[in-house]
Amino acid sequence: QVQLVESGGGLVQVGDSLRLSCAASGRTFSSLMMGWFRQAPGKNREFVAGIRRSGGSTYYADSVKGRFTISRDNAKNTVYLQMNSLNAEDTAVYFCAAGTLAYNYWGQGTQVTVSS
Repeated sequence: QVQLVESGGGLVQVGDSLRLSCAASGRTFSSLMMGWFRQAPGKNREFVAGIRRSGGSTYYADSVKGRFTISRDNAKNTVYLQMNSLNAEDTAVYFCAAGTLAYNYWGQGTQVTVSS
């Protein structure tokens, strides 16, 4: 079992930056692939970014590529999402996810609101 706890969400303005953190416990962190998803009001949950267990490969949705960066610190059992140049369309609840073959474990989510 894996427990995930997100933090770092909040209210920001268009163009601002924010860094989300996800702390994992209950299983060897380095054995897990990690990812970030988000869900805006009235929309389905969508993939944002992912990172392999080694940290050598990262993947991004086209909507965030060039603005968001996912990284991990295996020594701290933590994955991060650095979000730059935020716009109103980035407003959503952001979820941390983890797994091996699939994203089996999910955090509770943290709200990110971008206003002008």
